Amino acid sequence: MRINPFPAWRPAAEAAAQVASVPYDVVDRAEAAALASNQPLSFLHVTRSEIDLPEATTPYDDAVYAAAHANFTALQKRGTLIRESAPALYIYRQVREGHAQRGIVAACHVDDYAADRIKKHEKTRPDKEDDRCRHILELRAHTGLVFLTYRDKSQVDALVQVTEAQAPLYDFTAADGVRHTVWRVSESPGLAKAFEGVPCVYIADGHHRAAAAFRVAERMRAANPRHTGQEDYNWFPAVLFPASQLKILPYNRCVRDLNGLTEAAFLKAVRRQFTLTANAGPVPTGTAVPTGTAAPPGKMHAAMFLGRRWFAMSWTPDPKANPVAALDVSVLQNNLLAPILGIADPRTDKRIEFIGGIRGTPELEQRVKTGRSAAAFSMAPATVDQLMTIADAGQCMPPKSTWFEPKLRDGLLVHTF
Repeated sequence: MRINPFPAWRPAAEAAAQVASVPYDVVDRAEAAALASNQPLSFLHVTRSEIDLPEATTPYDDAVYAAAHANFTALQKRGTLIRESAPALYIYRQVREGHAQRGIVAACHVDDYAADRIKKHEKTRPDKEDDRCRHILELRAHTGLVFLTYRDKSQVDALVQVTEAQAPLYDFTAADGVRHTVWRVSESPGLAKAFEGVPCVYIADGHHRAAAAFRVAERMRAANPRHTGQEDYNWFPAVLFPASQLKILPYNRCVRDLNGLTEAAFLKAVRRQFTLTANAGPVPTGTAVPTGTAAPPGKMHAAMFLGRRWFAMSWTPDPKANPVAALDVSVLQNNLLAPILGIADPRTDKRIEFIGGIRGTPELEQRVKTGRSAAAFSMAPATVDQLMTIADAGQCMPPKSTWFEPKLRDGLLVHTF
């Protein structure tokens, strides 16, 4: 693996907390607009620039990309964003509910992505790739960081700790209670050298950003007869976290209808595939679960909210199942969502919604009680080991299998080309 320092565009210290925003893809338009309301410096004006346009404007309208470019340029001209005088690596620490994760912010090379030294575990959607490609090309910038992880390496950890003992560039706590601290690495070559011993990394979050970065580089290469492979467009920004520090929350499911079935007929069909316990909570009685996760007690369990009550779900594992088929989300998909509800392709079917575990089970209940969904499913989280095993095997996890928390903030370290 290669990691490279880069001269980031970043907020002036006093503006960092105002600029930093949640990733573009974890909020819808209304949520983005609410977060950016009365916040003119919020980077959401760059990553979700449709919030500054008439509400009827579609996210892929030409005007959206033009507004993103204008807003990004305005932040630079007013001095809110400043450009580093020299390339650098950074350390980015996040602390949520007492748990800390520390990653290296660096530029990664698209050739490592193509060679599968940057391993994937999800398929991407062409429309979302197209959107990120155009956004990157219009701004000539990667406005967000790809979330990568690697198997722990003590030499790298020791160098990270050296930087962490120094004065940070930023240190602020966001409205959601997550503390974000960023340091510039004073000895980038040493850290980059130590990282050469890491054979590969894994995309934890940001498959569309990474895929778009690769496609943009291909396009730029084709237009450059003097291409060498070291141009800035060959690199994209990422944060690389040691695997032991990461926490995965569940990725829950909501379905809009019961595929024409009555509630009684649906329950009868489900009972043929799963063991159900009616009137159970989202977490079985006596199970200790961290605050806010609202997850079932580990593998081979889920919970279903239907008809204003919870059902605990369990099943017997298939000893012959491969690592993908053994995932809880695969069991739900292959034994309920597809055969009973007719949701054959959850990537494209508009009848299913995916709800990050950070929102908790009250969000699932609310969607069903208000009629937005007919049923909801609370899942146990996958593990980092499962992710790595599947990626190492060259396989893909089902869509929306992992929800990493805390989320990286956009706008803190921007890579341009």
